[in-house]
Amino acid sequence: MKKHLLLILLFSVLSLHAEEFRFALITDIHMKADDSLAWQDLERTVEHINRTSGLDFVLVTGDLTEEGDRVSLLRVKELLDLLSIPYYALSGNHETKWSESGSTDFAHIYGSERFNFIHKGIHFLGFGTGPVIRMMDGHVAPQDITWLQKELSATSRPAILVTHYPLLPADVDNWYEVTDAVRAFPVKAFLGGHYHQNKQFFYDGIPAFLSRSNLRDPEDGVGGYSIYELTRDSLFVYEQKWNQEPRKWGGYSLKEVYYTKENTNYLRPDFSVNEEYPEIKENWLASTGSALYASPCLSGDFLYIGDDEGVFSCYSIVDGKREWSFPMGNRIVGTADVAGDQVVFGSADRFIYALNTLDGSLCWKYEAKEPVLGSAKIEDGVVYIGASDQTFRALDLKTGKLKWEYAGVKGYVETRPLVYKNKVIFGAWDNRMYALDKNNGRLCWSWDGGLTRMHFSPAAVWPVATKGKVYFTAPDRVMTALNAETGETVWRTKESMVRETIALSEDQQRVYSKTMQDSVVCYSTLTDHPERIWVTNVGYGYDHAASMPVEKEGVVFGSTKNGIIFALDGKTGELLWKHKVSNSLIGTVCPLNRDECLFTSSSGLIGRLSKKEP
Repeated sequence: MKKHLLLILLFSVLSLHAEEFRFALITDIHMKADDSLAWQDLERTVEHINRTSGLDFVLVTGDLTEEGDRVSLLRVKELLDLLSIPYYALSGNHETKWSESGSTDFAHIYGSERFNFIHKGIHFLGFGTGPVIRMMDGHVAPQDITWLQKELSATSRPAILVTHYPLLPADVDNWYEVTDAVRAFPVKAFLGGHYHQNKQFFYDGIPAFLSRSNLRDPEDGVGGYSIYELTRDSLFVYEQKWNQEPRKWGGYSLKEVYYTKENTNYLRPDFSVNEEYPEIKENWLASTGSALYASPCLSGDFLYIGDDEGVFSCYSIVDGKREWSFPMGNRIVGTADVAGDQVVFGSADRFIYALNTLDGSLCWKYEAKEPVLGSAKIEDGVVYIGASDQTFRALDLKTGKLKWEYAGVKGYVETRPLVYKNKVIFGAWDNRMYALDKNNGRLCWSWDGGLTRMHFSPAAVWPVATKGKVYFTAPDRVMTALNAETGETVWRTKESMVRETIALSEDQQRVYSKTMQDSVVCYSTLTDHPERIWVTNVGYGYDHAASMPVEKEGVVFGSTKNGIIFALDGKTGELLWKHKVSNSLIGTVCPLNRDECLFTSSSGLIGRLSKKEP
C-alpha cells in the first residue's frame, strides 16, 4: 500500500512540471507511389499545419504507405519535409509486413525505427509494433521493451508513448509485456492510429488515444489530422479537418492516477491448454533478448538462427546454450540452411553469408544489390536464394562465387525455394510462382493464376512437390497444384480456406495445411483433383501465420501466431497434443523425433519440447 501511495504522489507531482503546449498527429496516410489522391490529402494536411499557429511539432504514427516500398516512403518524406516545424515518424504494419527492404528502408529514410525526445517537461518515446515481414499480430520486439524501460528509468519524467497499433489483446500479441514494463513509470498516455477512427481506450489501465486517418472521411469526403493540447492538468485531443474549426473529442486528466504497478485485474493470455496435455514439457527455454522472425535450422546437436538485430547464432539443442554468434549489419528474417561445415543465410544488409558451423567464422559473403530476405536452400554443393533486387541466384557453396542469376523476378523474394528434379521453384511478391532450370537459371515457366493483388502472392509459403506436381497455398485462401514440368494448373480449391502453409508427408502421399480458423486439413497427392482426406479441429483460433507444418516419424507438427505448438497423426489427423509456449509467433518448428521438437518465437525464445511418459 505504501508503494502505491508513493507512486500516486510521484505521478501527481511530476504532472505539474510540464509547460502547456500543442502538437499535431498525422496517421494512416497509405501513400502509393502513383496515388495522386493520397498525395493531395497529405499535401493539404501539411499546408494546413504550416498555417496553424501554436503547434510545436508533429508526430506521424505509422502506415505512411500502402505497401512499404522505398519509392512511396520517399514520396511521403518529400511532403513531410515541407513542414515548418519538426516531425517524428514511426512505421506501421504496412511498412513492416510488405517491405522489400525487410523494414529497414524506414530507418534509412527517416533516421530511426524509434524516436525519443523531451519537450517542455514531457518525455516522448515512439517505437514499432510490427509485424516484421511475417504475417502475425502486432508485436513489440523484446529489445524495444528493454530500450523503453531503460529510457523511462533515465529521466523519470511524465511520458507519452507513441505506437501505431493499439496495445490491445486483439492487436498486439504481447501487449501485456509492454504495459507491465511501463506501469512503474508516470506514463500519461499512449497515442497511435491503425483504426482510422477517433477512439479512447485504457491499455491495462493506462490512458490511450487513437486518431483518425489522414485519408478523406467517407461520410463527407474531407481529410484531416489531430491536434493534441497539453495543459497544466489535462491532455485534450481535437479532430482538425481541412478548413474547418477543430473539434474537441477526448481528453484525460494529467493529475488523476489511472493505474498502479499491480496488473492482477487485467486480461492475460490463457495457458490452461497445457493442463490438458501435462505429458508435454518444456525441456529447456532460452531467451535471446531479440525478436526471432526466421525459423530455426538444425544440424546435428546444434540449432542455427539469425535475429532481428542482425546477429546470427548457434545454440546447443541439449541445453540451449549459445555456442557462438556473428553480428551482421542488419536484421535477418530468412531461414538458414546447412551442408557439411557451412551454414548459409541472407541478411537485410544485402549480403549472403556462409559461416563455419564449428566456430562461426566467416567462410565467404556475396553482395546483392538489395536486402536478402529469402531463405537459403543448399543442394549438391549449390546455394539457391532470392533477394529484393528482383534477382534469384545460385552460388557455389565452397567459394561463394556466382554460378548463375535470374533477374526477371518482378517482386521481392521471401520464401525458401524448392529444388525438385531439374528445377528451382519459388514464389515472389508479384503474384507469381517461378520455375528455373537449376543448372543455368533459365526460366522454365511462371504462373500467376490470374491473381490481381500483390497481397495475394504465393510469396511466403515454402512450396512442396511430388509425383510431378507442385503444391502451395497463398493469401487468396486457395490451395493449388501445378504440373511441375509445364506450370499448368492441375487443380485449385478454396474448400478449406487455407493460407500460406503447406507440408508434404514423409511417404509423399499427402499434403497438409493450416486453415485460418482452428483446423488442419490433409489432401491426397495421388489424384488429379482436390481430394480431402481429413480435417481436424485443433482449436488454435484464428491464424494466418506462414509457419509450415512438418512431418516426422508419422507425426505432423504445427505452430501458430499465438504461441501454440501442436502434433497430429499424419494418416488419421488425430490430435495428439498441443502446448502453448508464449503468446507470440512460433516459426516453423524442427522436429527431432515423433515426441520432441525445437521451436523459436518472435518473443525471443528458443526451446525444446518433449513428450514425457506419465
